Amino acid sequence: MKVKSSMLSFPDQVRMEGGGEGEPVKIIGYAAKFNSRSNNLGGFVEVIATGAFDDVLNDDVRGLFNHDRNMILGRTKSGTLSLSVDDVGLRYEITAPDNQTVRDLVLAPIQRGDVDQSSFAFHLPSDGYRWDEDDSGVYIRTITRVSKLIDVSPVTYPAYNDTEVSARDLEEAKKTLGNDSEEQRQLALHQEQQHRDRTLQTIR
Repeated sequence: MKVKSSMLSFPDQVRMEGGGEGEPVKIIGYAAKFNSRSNNLGGFVEVIATGAFDDVLNDDVRGLFNHDRNMILGRTKSGTLSLSVDDVGLRYEITAPDNQTVRDLVLAPIQRGDVDQSSFAFHLPSDGYRWDEDDSGVYIRTITRVSKLIDVSPVTYPAYNDTEVSARDLEEAKKTLGNDSEEQRQLALHQEQQHRDRTLQTIR
């Protein structure tokens, strides 16, 4: 199945716990919040639906700083990163490495409040989202299913989806959502799904 690699950030609070004598420091945050709109991603906003992470909680996921593969903070496989889902969203807890680089570049900025956002990198299948338009004309892409979770990261700046792919999807959504009647809209959606299915068959 065709997938898109993406990164998405929300203004979610990141905090630290522990760090007493002989106690490891834990970095805790929400990589994504359900049913909460992202910032403007170039003509549209994105929403993560409840249940979007149900298939990926057992993936081998890394905890990184700023999505930098050279700044690994934890990993689910080694037990230094744990993931869970609650009513709020996708929660992570990282047991941070005890070294000077992490203390200076990661923990100190979080403690000062300079870093207070989280992000996640993921693969999005072609049937893992839907488009809508609200009453004020804002286009909304709702992610309903993530096919692979790559990493969760405390971040300095939000990281956004691939703009070229998103812009292409948005133009198709505008054509679909711009139909005059609900019947036309449903027909267009059905035709789009048939075209997508045929495309996926050729990819296989």
